[in-house]
Amino acid sequence: MQHNGDDSDRQPATRLLRVLGVGFGLAVIIGNTIGAGILSTPGKIAEQLPNPWLFLAVWLVGGLYALLGAVSIAELGTMLPRSGGQYVFARHALGDYAGFVVGWSDWISTCGSTSFISLVIAQYATVLFPSLGGKDAAIALAIVLVFAIIQWRGIRWGSGVQNITSLLKTLAYVALVVACFLLAGRSHVESLRVLEAPTGVALFVAAILALQGVIYTYDGWTGVIYFSEEVKDPARDIPRSMIGGVLSVIAIYLLVNIAVLYVLPISEVAGSDLALGKAAGAIFGPNGDRIFRSLMILAMLSAVNACQLMATRVLFAMSRDGLFSTRGAQANKGGTPTVALFFSTIVALLFILTGTVDQVLAVVAFFFVVNYAVSFLVVFLLRRREPDRPRPYRAWGYPWTTGLTLLGSIGFLAGAVASDTRNSLYALLLLAASYPTYRFSKWLTHRQ
Repeated sequence: MQHNGDDSDRQPATRLLRVLGVGFGLAVIIGNTIGAGILSTPGKIAEQLPNPWLFLAVWLVGGLYALLGAVSIAELGTMLPRSGGQYVFARHALGDYAGFVVGWSDWISTCGSTSFISLVIAQYATVLFPSLGGKDAAIALAIVLVFAIIQWRGIRWGSGVQNITSLLKTLAYVALVVACFLLAGRSHVESLRVLEAPTGVALFVAAILALQGVIYTYDGWTGVIYFSEEVKDPARDIPRSMIGGVLSVIAIYLLVNIAVLYVLPISEVAGSDLALGKAAGAIFGPNGDRIFRSLMILAMLSAVNACQLMATRVLFAMSRDGLFSTRGAQANKGGTPTVALFFSTIVALLFILTGTVDQVLAVVAFFFVVNYAVSFLVVFLLRRREPDRPRPYRAWGYPWTTGLTLLGSIGFLAGAVASDTRNSLYALLLLAASYPTYRFSKWLTHRQ
């Protein structure tokens, strides 16, 4: 069944509050995008491309891909201003089943991200405070619960915490970058030495693999579209938030990587799990690890809050459309979909308790790329199918920019399947099982 018009008139009134602005949009994009990936990815990229200029170039290319994607998806966010993320676009253009697949995969992966980042924070905390050793899971559970309680109070509380924690994150990274340039002394000279990099076909393969890692690290730039109907002026604020947010993330990532190369030769960056931590150790000495971990704990809190807010909105939107319990579409006086928040929190806690978050994220990473490709495809479909529908913002450079990101997503998906065939097969099996699950879900909701 396809939905070619706005479905909101078919739904009972909800109590999401239209109180968010550009500040929150920027905060949720920065908070959701800059997570644990920037800590480990530079070492993997340098291992593939052990040349400072190629290393930085791939970060810039990945940023441009995210920017072109933001330009396209901002059009969908303004013409379909309903909270729920990319699920909203897929269901509107392709029907309930496509929406179900996009929505459930997005919801599961976002709950998994909440768990994963909470566990990383807990691991850093146990290093800083040895007396907490062996209590990683308990700390991670507490982090998830604290943010859930804050969000239960309402969107004003959740957005306020997002603004504060994202500001702390930005300041933490800026402080590390400034420290790298001010305190590195003359040790940076060696980092300018160009090491031997692959050539020919080997260079192409290395660049593709490196770009995959970079694009994963940029993932999260769609953050504001999960709250489209809660944004006070979506026609203006969504494009500004998305484009401004992506540009901010590109600037932070480039500055962080330039700062790391200023302090360390790329041979030391290559293969490092914590290149930024190694750089902090080089400039702060024995206190470097403690300073680094303290700053990163502050920096990652915003990602936990953002993921919980976003997961709740996906489940809320699916509930409102009859693809989950209709109770999930209920919101409290503060504008929080409490039932959706409850289920999202429970799933995140279960991932931590069962230790399955790594396996789940590895499998649903397949859908992360598919969902982007679906959204880019929807831009084309709706331009053709609904040419007269109001578009407060139109994608710059369409169809070339949207087509380029769609082709990039397809190529990236092919590369992901080739490089991680096992988890990709699991993802395809999960996709095959999704249809009977979808039919069962529809049957249950109709019985309510």
